[in-house]
Amino acid sequence: MASDTPDPAADLRKIPWFSVLDQTGWNELLGVTQLRSYQPGEIIFWEGDRPEAFYLVHQGWVKAVKLSAEGREQILDFMGPGQPLNVAPVFAEQAHPATLIAQEACELWAIPQSTLLDLLDRYPHMARLIIRTLAARLLHTISLIEDLSLRPVVSRLAKLLLMQLPDDQQTVLPRQRWATQAEIAARLGTVPDVVNRALRSLAEEGLIRVTRHQIIILDRAGLAAKAQF
Repeated sequence: MASDTPDPAADLRKIPWFSVLDQTGWNELLGVTQLRSYQPGEIIFWEGDRPEAFYLVHQGWVKAVKLSAEGREQILDFMGPGQPLNVAPVFAEQAHPATLIAQEACELWAIPQSTLLDLLDRYPHMARLIIRTLAARLLHTISLIEDLSLRPVVSRLAKLLLMQLPDDQQTVLPRQRWATQAEIAARLGTVPDVVNRALRSLAEEGLIRVTRHQIIILDRAGLAAKAQF
């Protein structure tokens, strides 16, 4: 491995199910892990593609989307550094259920699916930790369906803002360069004009303050009530 190439071990150790590997397993895993680079807007894989590799974000952000026949986009999730991308299709050996797109210049670690399935056979204790990861994704999907079906846009927006805060003490939410109102609207299942009105409504109620580069949470409890948490 070239000296200027990042070491995958630091990122891979963040994945709980790799903690059960012994040195032999780790050596095998690291030996096949490759770093792949993508440009903004580049497709990493399409919905319906068969998985050939498991991906883990090293740097940058990607988004998982469902695309309609008319080209309308429903954003399912954004994933950033340290996050796994396609756990379910890799271990289910099924086609990808969504399209994955680079939001900005990013680098992803790629591990062959065949290697992971072989390690799973040899290290069965991985299974419980993988199930835990898949269960968390299922709960996230149920929450998304609930939001789209039962919550008005202003409540969905309030919930999204709260979930993007790093911790309970944080009140400033930096805005990614690509986090336009169009992107927020696609994630919330609406249109930019409705998002703009929802932001103004939250600001007029004294819950947030919106600037060009960040959103400041002024009343966390009030925002949580608006989000119907």
